[in-house]
Amino acid sequence: MTELEDLRYPIGRFTPSASSDPAARAEHISTLRLLPSSLQTAVNALTHLQLDTPYRKGGWTVRQLVHHIADSHANAYMRTKLALTEDWPIIKPYDEAAWARLADSRLPIDGSLAMVAAMHERWVALLESLSDADFERGHFHPENGRQNLATVLAIYAWHSRHHTAHITNLRARKNW
Repeated sequence: MTELEDLRYPIGRFTPSASSDPAARAEHISTLRLLPSSLQTAVNALTHLQLDTPYRKGGWTVRQLVHHIADSHANAYMRTKLALTEDWPIIKPYDEAAWARLADSRLPIDGSLAMVAAMHERWVALLESLSDADFERGHFHPENGRQNLATVLAIYAWHSRHHTAHITNLRARKNW
């Protein structure tokens, strides 16, 4: 892997698991449960200047990453609810990079940290209530095709670790 690839994908690229058994799903749900505290720990005591530091050249700032996680996981939570209440709904993708340039991505991170904590409490409770059959329900993503909830869960567990690693790796490189 190149240095840029290491910085972009500090835990590696997402690869779908061969298994979506209950044990694997429980591990993914645990990752989502722990994200609010992991994210809080990752950004703890960072200054405004540090929050406005990109995790790599040309990459998002730590501040943008925190807001992106809130945006992305809010979309995933709503998509989960759509998948459970509709028959393979078509979901709308969004331009993540354009969202990261909007004015709300320059706000203090406290609101997004609180949003992630509250939303993950609800999302985890919902996920823990699902049956095996529920995890086979899903949605149709215009760019990625059919995605069942077991796959979506694996993606967002990876996404949680991926962006937290961006922050913790930057802190380690900068010795913050």
